[in-house]
Amino acid sequence: MAPAQRGDPGPEFLRSAHARLEQLKALGDRALERLDESEMAQRLDPESNSVAVLVQHISGNMRSRWTDFLTTDGEKPDRNRDGEFEASPGATRAQLLHRWEDGWRCLFAALDALTPEDLSRTVRIRGEALTVVDAINRQLVHYGQHVGQLILLAKHFKWQTWISLSIPRKGGPR
Repeated sequence: MAPAQRGDPGPEFLRSAHARLEQLKALGDRALERLDESEMAQRLDPESNSVAVLVQHISGNMRSRWTDFLTTDGEKPDRNRDGEFEASPGATRAQLLHRWEDGWRCLFAALDALTPEDLSRTVRIRGEALTVVDAINRQLVHYGQHVGQLILLAKHFKWQTWISLSIPRKGGPR
């Protein structure tokens, strides 16, 4: 067992959350690099999301959750969550990547503005009261799920030329 930490764990939590979110973004970035516009729009079946829809949803969620993070409900009145799950005809790869980057910029700006003292504060998401720590963890899990879906789709579409984004299976492609 590791020795108990001394002092305030807040700075370490914020550092760790930032680092893990940066890792998620990097994985998503690397998967998105491999897809062309048509692949981003493809769905596996009528009930599944395309990469484009996932990008719309993740970026919409980030804008909503992280704008005025400490002072307003994380579900902003101008958000159209249901619309995020509908294909946007004519949306280009460049436009989707711009939305992706904007969402992450919003997230990191809010996260980097937090202090250890903020971690015990209460925020609201859809009216539910959460500590800042819980809200951050909630979003970390949510984004991890969707980035995982994005990677699965990218790997599915590029299976013949796929190069692992992490540690490849023994004997598997790099």
